[in-house]
Amino acid sequence: MARFGGLLAGVTAVTLIAGQLFAAHAQATPDDEPAIQRCEVSSGREQTRAEPEQVGLDSARLTAALAFAASRNRLNIQIFRHNCLIGEGPENARTGNTPWNVWSVTKSVVSLLTGIAADRGLIDIEAPIDRYLPAGLGDIRRRAITVENLLTETSGMRTGVVTEGLTGVVPLDPNSAVQALGVPLDHEPGTVFTYSQRTVDLLSYVLELAVGEPLQDFAQRELFAPLGIERGDWYWARDRSAHTYGYAHLLIPPNDLAKLGLLAGNTGNWNGRQIVPAWYLARATTPSTTNPCYGYLFWTGPDCAENASFMPADTYAMAGVGLQNVFVVPSLDLIVVWIGVFGNESAHGPSGIIQNTGELPHEFFRRLLSAFPEPLPDPGPYMEPPLVTNPNSYIDTDILLAVFGIGKSAYPGCDVFACLGEPLAPPFTDAPPGCVLLACAGNDPRTPGIH
Repeated sequence: MARFGGLLAGVTAVTLIAGQLFAAHAQATPDDEPAIQRCEVSSGREQTRAEPEQVGLDSARLTAALAFAASRNRLNIQIFRHNCLIGEGPENARTGNTPWNVWSVTKSVVSLLTGIAADRGLIDIEAPIDRYLPAGLGDIRRRAITVENLLTETSGMRTGVVTEGLTGVVPLDPNSAVQALGVPLDHEPGTVFTYSQRTVDLLSYVLELAVGEPLQDFAQRELFAPLGIERGDWYWARDRSAHTYGYAHLLIPPNDLAKLGLLAGNTGNWNGRQIVPAWYLARATTPSTTNPCYGYLFWTGPDCAENASFMPADTYAMAGVGLQNVFVVPSLDLIVVWIGVFGNESAHGPSGIIQNTGELPHEFFRRLLSAFPEPLPDPGPYMEPPLVTNPNSYIDTDILLAVFGIGKSAYPGCDVFACLGEPLAPPFTDAPPGCVLLACAGNDPRTPGIH
């Protein structure tokens, strides 16, 4: 500031003080260190963009990370820092507005809706589901399962992940929540984590009863609409009794999915409006007592699901089969959203690709985190563990036969022809034109998507 001394001579004391404050600011942010930019989230169709250097990242290394992901079946990739969109995949323009099945990411969306309902006083997380179920549905042991047991996947009910989900894919399920109440209890509720599809179907049903309206109406008004996600954007499948699936089958455009990631990354706040209570998200992304990797339908911490082992301790994620992911790293103010069809590599063939899904995120985040000004130490290439999963653990024949009213997992009076005396919609009637298992596409005006 010395070279301005002559110009400043004789001006008022107020101007002198202003000059001193300017000098102090200039020292704090030198010309060769541009101020870090922070963006506002947007309910519009476009998020605010910034150059990587504007948020403190190296653009060349970021580009390399994006190119790597694009080479591995990532159909849409979005990277945010400080709420700014700083990186996109080469196919984003083509895929960003098309609804894709995000599979078990749907579970995390059900969790967000549960948090909203809890904050409204509509559902009590600690309460047994007996409080919400119709009289006579389910026995006393199953009615004693709490909402929190469903959120933490500790219902105690027997699981067969493939056979639980298979009849939703077809779809044959007469009433997925009623079917859940017929499955044997293998453990005392709240004591053992067992990843289940039916558990979350039961939660979505209980939530629907608690809020007193169809879950999709509640979701649109309380969660999607404030983020600018329109009702015509998405499709969320129902079973043949018109109950919304909780375990999967939300088909939503990546550009809308990114908004859900941004909402989570901003502790439930959207431009000053608290959509999901911060207290609930803190609990949802904290490990439960039965699983250090799982909170309330969120995967929590490094080396959990697809979270790379070297990620910061506060990392959490929404995760669906085939590597549909929303990664949130609060300590880095970093959010990565991607969808695709696997793309990870394994020395063990198809079985390894299904089990060892961490290879692709490991190699991607190695590249991405090297773009930070103080990168984490390079963990080195992914070291694939041996296969340990028994495929039979995913299959339970009784759960499959129960759909036809056969076996010890069948709920009395519920099968593919009728359930509890109520007629069922024919299979496939719930889907709008153009929506099949993986995506919604086509020119029919009833086909969901961002238009």
